[in-house]
Amino acid sequence: MTDARSFTPTAREFNLHQGELAASVSAEDHGFADDFAAVLEHTSVHRSTIGCVIPAYNEEESIADVIEALLAQTRVPDVIHVVVNNTSDATVKIASEYSGPHELQTELGEQFTEVFVHDIGKNPDKKVGALNYGYSLVEGYDYLLGVDGDTIADTKAVEYLETEAVSDSRIGGISAIYTIDDKPIKGAIARFLTAGQRTQFAAFNLQNMLRGRNMAVLGGQFSIFSTNALRDAMKQNHQSTPWVKDSEVEDSLLSLQIKSAGYLTKISPYARADVGGMTTLSGYDAQQVKWTYGAIELMWPGQRGDTKGQPFHPNLRLRWFENFGMLTNLFVRVAFLTLLAGSLSIGAFVFSPLWLIPPVIAMLLNLRIARTMKNCNRSDVLFAVLFFPAELFMWIRISHFVRSWTRFLSRKKVDNWAMQAKAERGGGLGHWTPMVVLIAVAIALAVIWVMVGPMVQSSILWIGWPIVGVVTVLQTLLMFSKLVRRQHGFKV
Repeated sequence: MTDARSFTPTAREFNLHQGELAASVSAEDHGFADDFAAVLEHTSVHRSTIGCVIPAYNEEESIADVIEALLAQTRVPDVIHVVVNNTSDATVKIASEYSGPHELQTELGEQFTEVFVHDIGKNPDKKVGALNYGYSLVEGYDYLLGVDGDTIADTKAVEYLETEAVSDSRIGGISAIYTIDDKPIKGAIARFLTAGQRTQFAAFNLQNMLRGRNMAVLGGQFSIFSTNALRDAMKQNHQSTPWVKDSEVEDSLLSLQIKSAGYLTKISPYARADVGGMTTLSGYDAQQVKWTYGAIELMWPGQRGDTKGQPFHPNLRLRWFENFGMLTNLFVRVAFLTLLAGSLSIGAFVFSPLWLIPPVIAMLLNLRIARTMKNCNRSDVLFAVLFFPAELFMWIRISHFVRSWTRFLSRKKVDNWAMQAKAERGGGLGHWTPMVVLIAVAIALAVIWVMVGPMVQSSILWIGWPIVGVVTVLQTLLMFSKLVRRQHGFKV
């Protein structure tokens, strides 16, 4: 094990001939825009240096694969720093097996890199502290490549990210396309959650692709950052480090700061990486609540903490649409079930075939999103067309939405990082809270419904059904517009 406090490597200069890169990755084959293919065509040499930082916390099951994937890149990072923090497993031991210099023969010629493993022990700033520690080791490089300790990149991912970053000095950071490899996933619940997360990633990536490849969040899973952009963002925000500990979503905040400093934040149409997904309900709940809570903090007007809300920041427009969409989904579902139960109780229910249109449009939209996945498989298609898996997953996402806003509005200070770590270890029952509350509300509504007279019941149904109908029609039209929108051949 090598500690950077005793040795910090200098950046190594490379002058590696790429050959005709566009021949192997053509816009015609993938259906991408010609302008990006032109960037690849006219790039012939590497002149930049890349320092890779891997923050790792209890990653003994994946860290070896992560390092091996980096060493197998066509464009190997010039140095790789594994920064282990707060770990209680064999992460350090396994990662240390790769420490030291590596001379590698790649498609682009012979390359050299060196792997360093740093065990920084107990770190109160957790992942943020590990990232900032890593930044101090590579700030002299042209680019910082951030890689999570459970992310496996395709062999050309670094090459594609660097090629585009070097082509335009306005680019402050570029994210890879993320998905989850579902082949090793076992168990019904784990496979169900993985299928839902794959669809969620695909929809998010596709939205960013269709917005001119402007990435709202440069996810820490596998993104490359210009160190010039990081320094400018730090200076503009009076920070001594790129990442700050007081944000639940350090990646989103840094992306906002890079954008505000005048740089572009992009998503690559070529670079791909498989990230670690959540395979338990408690783990997925804790992760999503943390992310949503942090996003709300960034969106909320005024000063709720050290991080000032930026409700009109262009990177947050997609967040506003997501939250408004979740609120609409919550209203339509709860109102529909309530009115349906009320109508059945007094024999006033009349079925209309028109009610089938929204779920059919939703299924077709989910199917189209599934078909945009580069590695779409049978599970992805079944998740989309069977309707019930996607509907159940939507209810789970609604529960995260409600829990996040409830926690935020309560102003109760909670360590969401610690709660996620606990949930991933199998602890915590908070993810059942929305279901308990929903059952309690349903019982209360049923009691109230029985207590009011027939006249009030009829009035509620007479007013309620048209409101739900109008909202559902508008929601269906929005889904239909997404269904027929051109996707320009993008594969996510």
